[in-house]
Amino acid sequence: MYRRRPRRRHVDRTAVKEAMMNDPVWSFLADRDLETGPASHRAEALHHWRFTRDAHNIGWAILDQQGTDTNLLSQAVLDELGHILDMIADRAPKALVIRSGKKQGFLAGADISEFRDMRDEAMLRDRIAAAHAIVDRLEALTFPTIAVIHGYAMGGGLEVALACHQRIAIEGTKLGFPEVQLGLHPGLGGTARFTHLCDPIAAMELMLTGKSIDAGHAKDMGLVDAVVPERHVHAAIMAAVAGDMDQGRQALLDRLKDAAPVRHLAARQMRSQAEAKAPLAHYPAPHALIDLWETHGGDQEAMKRAEITSFAHLMMSDSAQNLIRAFFLRQKLKALAGPGNKTIAHVHVIGAGAMGGDIAAWCAWRGLRTSISDVKPGPIGAALNRAAKLYEKLAHGDRLKVRDALDRLIPDPDGAGIAKADILIEAAPEKVDLKRTLYASAEPRMKDGAILATNTSSIPLEQLREGLRHPERLIGIHFFNPVSRLDLVEVISHDGGDPQVEAGARAFIGIIGKLPAPARSAPGFIVNRILTPYLVEAMTMMDEGIAPETIDRAAMDFGMPMGPLELADQVGLDIGLAVAAMLKRELDWPMPATPQWLADKVSAGQLGRKAGKGIYAWKDGHAVKNSAPQPPPEMADRLIMPMLNMAAATLREQVTDDPDIIDAAMIFGTGFAPFRGGPLHYAHARGIGEVKAVLEGLREAHGERFRPDPGWDMLQ
Repeated sequence: MYRRRPRRRHVDRTAVKEAMMNDPVWSFLADRDLETGPASHRAEALHHWRFTRDAHNIGWAILDQQGTDTNLLSQAVLDELGHILDMIADRAPKALVIRSGKKQGFLAGADISEFRDMRDEAMLRDRIAAAHAIVDRLEALTFPTIAVIHGYAMGGGLEVALACHQRIAIEGTKLGFPEVQLGLHPGLGGTARFTHLCDPIAAMELMLTGKSIDAGHAKDMGLVDAVVPERHVHAAIMAAVAGDMDQGRQALLDRLKDAAPVRHLAARQMRSQAEAKAPLAHYPAPHALIDLWETHGGDQEAMKRAEITSFAHLMMSDSAQNLIRAFFLRQKLKALAGPGNKTIAHVHVIGAGAMGGDIAAWCAWRGLRTSISDVKPGPIGAALNRAAKLYEKLAHGDRLKVRDALDRLIPDPDGAGIAKADILIEAAPEKVDLKRTLYASAEPRMKDGAILATNTSSIPLEQLREGLRHPERLIGIHFFNPVSRLDLVEVISHDGGDPQVEAGARAFIGIIGKLPAPARSAPGFIVNRILTPYLVEAMTMMDEGIAPETIDRAAMDFGMPMGPLELADQVGLDIGLAVAAMLKRELDWPMPATPQWLADKVSAGQLGRKAGKGIYAWKDGHAVKNSAPQPPPEMADRLIMPMLNMAAATLREQVTDDPDIIDAAMIFGTGFAPFRGGPLHYAHARGIGEVKAVLEGLREAHGERFRPDPGWDMLQ
């Protein structure tokens, strides 16, 4: 187990900071305000930009988009950039500096809200071509142009910076092209400029993965020319203007990689890798980017022209529109967290099993003091060991981050942290009597105003609140496994709950970087209620003799990130069995009888991934599978339709009255094929009438569990 360092003494950081600021040396080294050129009182016909000239005749174009905390590359922002270029055409400055006036960062990318539901491809091509023309004018300026980047430069924002002659990044800046995550690729000339500035294969890899890199990595690639602290920005700009800063240029070896034979060979390998992770049938964007580079990589201007057509075509695809929809669903859940609850500083977790330990580890990683207790010391030690391994992955070699996170994660076998916690999270096994017993012991020790939260995956809160002194302070916060990777957390309210407690719980979820999905207390809540029929049907098919690999492949061919049987192993067969039994009991659901082999596996301790064996054997965190033949097309419907049917029932019963919450919960909680936009959105796209007809056909073939829910009539 990771050895814990001695607890550090408390340091009055405010006093230290004041002492530092009074010292002239520290005053010089301290962070500075953004260097944005001279202030100007002269009114300009600009809304989002400020343009001034300093004493050296250097022009400063400062983007400070109105009405938002984040700069986005909207049509208005681009138009005003074009206006600035008009302004300097008659009287050229000595140089032009472009940077953001926002503390948070440079430019977060295109304002994709302007592209939602756009269906005129020719009009879109014209609009993109006009945007290209503005950025091309910036690139064509004959005097030095310098982008100063801090915080982040993503997508279209980085494409604007690429059109400048030089790029200066502030330490800590993140840069990247995340467009592929929206079903697109860079569309403002970035595909051509990036692959002709750096190693084209490395540039393609960054665009194909959608990952971001830090400023140091960007400097090594040649994407930026210098990395400096804020206090050195002015000096770096003057060096760039004087020609004393090295300017990134593509090396000879990198230019050779743009030769046609090399492109063809590299593209073949890229295409194979892309197909394995993002099949062309579902995610055309990576493949379109590869085609673009393979065909036009040797000619920058031709590649830019082809980029316009390719981008516009992708934007019209259902895949891109649904991935953009998923982006806005994410933003909607983020907004539900509210501004944050600064009163939550200490978390206590009861139960150091797989879920409880991982919840505690995540809370500590996100900066909260977190204590964890269990009836036995062994699970606490195992939880700390798992946390240390997780932190090693998350910290990317930063030992201080690992140390600090472990310092915040406190083993607490006696539960002393209960009295100090602002929120107490119970993560015990799914047994009502056990949870009530834990509450009876913990509630009298909790401080006034603290939140009592249960991580139950399916038990209605009306059952759990019995016997509580303050049932109004009980809330459900249901995490999903693995906690570090799945962003969704269901926030479960009940009819006797305090709305302020619910708001505090949603704020807590935002503090730890997760997405709150509010739901009313009901059997299975949203995700498990909709997911269970899918898992049960897969097990029924397996009981009929269909190979698990074939069943899983049918789901993955539909677009699920993993098959239902592998997912059941991930969740835990014991949990799946308990949830299915509860739903059948509470909902009077005509579910097939539990296969005997499943009950036998649970009795034998073969619980799935956490036990090393379940439906599959598990090795190094991966399911060991045999190859699977191509399943028949109707197999996917047999798996997916029960999910859609239960989603309609969940909406009808007002577990939530917002279909977007259902779609978001299934995308971010289970990985439901994001390019399909969520189960209810997919049902609408396919046609409610067709969905009901398919369900009727499945009912005739397999039984009453496929009977269309009355909720479909509300959705037509």
